[in-house]
Amino acid sequence: MMKKKTTASATSNNNNNNRRRRSWRCLAIGILVTFFILTNCFMLSRIQDSSSSSSSSVNKALKLRFFKSSSSNSSSSTLSLPDELTKIDSSSSKLKQKPHKTPYVRLLHKAAHALAQFKSTSTEPKDLWLEPYHAVASLWQPCANQRVWKPSEGNNGYIMVTANGGINQQRVAVCNIVAVARLLNATLVIPTFMFSSVWQDVSQFADIYQQDYFIDYLKPDIRIVKELPKELQSLDLEAIGSVVTDVDIAKEAKPSFYLKNILPLLIKNRVIHFVGFGNRLASDPIPYHLQRLRCRCNFHALQFTPKIQSTAVLLIQRMRQNASHSGILDENLVGPFAKSKGKIKKDFRYLALHLRFEIDMVAHSLCDFGGGEEEKKELQAYREIHFPGLVEINNTTKIPSPDRLKAEGLCPLMPEETVLMLAGLGFKRDTQIFLAGAQIYGGKTRLNALTKLFPNLVTKEDLLSPSEIEPFLNFSSQLAALDFITCIASDVFAMTDSGSQLSSLVSGYRVYYGGGKMPTIRPNKRRLADIFMKNDTIEWKVFETRIRKAVRQNKRVFSRPVGRSVYRYPRCSECMCNIQEATLPIRHG
Repeated sequence: MMKKKTTASATSNNNNNNRRRRSWRCLAIGILVTFFILTNCFMLSRIQDSSSSSSSSVNKALKLRFFKSSSSNSSSSTLSLPDELTKIDSSSSKLKQKPHKTPYVRLLHKAAHALAQFKSTSTEPKDLWLEPYHAVASLWQPCANQRVWKPSEGNNGYIMVTANGGINQQRVAVCNIVAVARLLNATLVIPTFMFSSVWQDVSQFADIYQQDYFIDYLKPDIRIVKELPKELQSLDLEAIGSVVTDVDIAKEAKPSFYLKNILPLLIKNRVIHFVGFGNRLASDPIPYHLQRLRCRCNFHALQFTPKIQSTAVLLIQRMRQNASHSGILDENLVGPFAKSKGKIKKDFRYLALHLRFEIDMVAHSLCDFGGGEEEKKELQAYREIHFPGLVEINNTTKIPSPDRLKAEGLCPLMPEETVLMLAGLGFKRDTQIFLAGAQIYGGKTRLNALTKLFPNLVTKEDLLSPSEIEPFLNFSSQLAALDFITCIASDVFAMTDSGSQLSSLVSGYRVYYGGGKMPTIRPNKRRLADIFMKNDTIEWKVFETRIRKAVRQNKRVFSRPVGRSVYRYPRCSECMCNIQEATLPIRHG
């Protein structure tokens, strides 16, 4: 009897120990996944937003390019779509591109068949080109241009800033430093941009933005000068301790940090130089009108140069097949180069797609993209050079498997997944698509599925003649500005990674000026991963239904969440006014 009790007790203890071990294992896995997500977010914020593009030789006749009619497309190539898709792998070797395997061959064939059957007379989903929550979205109107304070005299000293990253990180840095200058009652010297060994772009502020307009527009807010006074130019700023790097300032630092640590130094030395400045000002808590100033800088004060505006308008016009009227946002984007106001005809609309699948994003994700051992070695070599911190974490910590990362929505959408999403949403085969971004990892063959199913896909290199694009070829930031404008002006904007700085700024700009009429496709990659995992069994109709539901859920209209960027989420009282809400007393901050 005693033996039975002892055995039962031991069994119970073993069961308890097993349960505890399982609980600890689950907790450990959860901690690792959370740690990796946080690390991923941190590293992504430091990745330079890829915007460099290689030029392609294009005939000058493209200057007046029109897209082929849907009838010619359907009659000439839709029947051979499945055959074309099966040739993708063989064409890879011919083009001397790296071969890759995709698990989506079955779904791609179904998508091709669906697009071939989708006649030009067929009706697309009702809200495909519309904001489904327009009535709610249209209640938010731009009002960051409204001021209620007196100009800052800037008499506490001078702030210099050298912003790092690509054009999108630099834009955020400029708006942040404008707010810091006002906070510290300092005079801002026109920002400079750090030269990147990756992008090899020497562009400075005046090469990208209208410098005098920037100074004049913000004059009621802060004092801005083009250079330091002569008596301060000879100072050795490093010797006197006036150089502040991004290492000295925590990411998302609060205003109290600047008032406590930077202001005394500024008053003492009369000048501070922020080097490598970027995302170094918290989104919250920020005084009300200081937050509004950030919005005013981003959405009003930063106007691109006439050189960029005049070329960007060519891209927009050619995407619209030389329509005679401008779009909703054209005047804000290209100023005097915009055509007369009017409604764009239905046939002239276009979709802009930012395919964030450059090598930096691919390497940092630690995901598998079908390239086998060669791909793994190449990406590991890239990480060792550009992401040594990530390599160290990967060597010392058990990172979740690529399959687990995929399931958690932490992997970039592959081009094959992107084309399936677009086809599943209901876009027709003849949809005019503008592809923004830099060099796709894997080369042109990685885009084969996308270009086969949607042949009217073009880039700025396709739309501009050699002479038109030549002035921009050695300036990746200026090339990125062309993408930026063309994406914002599109009738629908689709992103593949919501963490991309370009996608965030573009979507925020469309919200601010779009009047609730500029839809953005922002996929939930975790939900999409669950759908793609069923690629071997799911039927196309079910796939369509689930894709549309997953994307529509991310289109809901909501106010800016606390702690999130006003550049991406401008629907807040500091940036926009909700015309339905009762008038509130003016707040001073």
